[in-house]
Amino acid sequence: MQVRIIDGEAADRLMEPLTALVVQAGEAILGVNRSAMRVDGKQDGSPVTEADLAADRIIAEGLARLANDVPTLSEERTHLASPPFRGSFFLIDPLDGTKEFVAGRDEFTVNLALITEGVPLLGIVSAPALGVLWRGIVGRGAQRVTFAGTTIGAAEPIRTRKLPGHGEPWIAAVSRSHGDPKSEAFIDNRPNAVRKTCGSAVKFGRIAEGSADIYPRFGPTCEWDVGAGCAVVTAAGGKVTDGKGGEIRFGERGDTGFIIPDFIAWGDAEAVATY
Repeated sequence: MQVRIIDGEAADRLMEPLTALVVQAGEAILGVNRSAMRVDGKQDGSPVTEADLAADRIIAEGLARLANDVPTLSEERTHLASPPFRGSFFLIDPLDGTKEFVAGRDEFTVNLALITEGVPLLGIVSAPALGVLWRGIVGRGAQRVTFAGTTIGAAEPIRTRKLPGHGEPWIAAVSRSHGDPKSEAFIDNRPNAVRKTCGSAVKFGRIAEGSADIYPRFGPTCEWDVGAGCAVVTAAGGKVTDGKGGEIRFGERGDTGFIIPDFIAWGDAEAVATY
């Protein structure tokens, strides 16, 4: 198959149908009875449910219709992946925050990213139970969109906020399920840091809309956990780096299981220089 490279203009044409597809996948997740569903464990110990698989099936079928010449890397189909990926590819987490979902909480997401030349270009992070999604194209801005069922509402432009001034508190988005000592120490080093607990990739959305300043994660995650949020935060004016402030590249590390050892999402891209 010929390598296809999708640029910002082409990504812009895809945004609306991709948004509809992600919302449809979220609706399928909400249609699953959490109290009666089967929960299985994957080889890495993480849970997978029929909701994960239903959302993945919808996205796979939709992408085959929209862009069948663009490869896909999905958390639920890593056995079909052939890294390194060249040109553009879709990066999917059909249900991010499965633990939140199984526990009956609402902060789980459907994550879809379009990666071009190893860098996130387009991202959609949708929280079906909250009826809100965050989306963006790097260089073309980011938006917050509300929806009900599969009816999508108006898009509101969003922007990350500037670095808090001297003496003002940093708001740090932190995980409800995946805390680690190094991330806690990093937050403690921020002046008057206030923790904002969120589940799944909702944390990236809070950074993008300017209601949080920073999201550090010094424990391992996977590319599909980070790609969509990275695109949205970057499109909104922020930056996502590795734990040392360097660039994160996607689709090139299949030999390590697509693991990202650490990352920091910064609302103010200039704040990276303070680290």
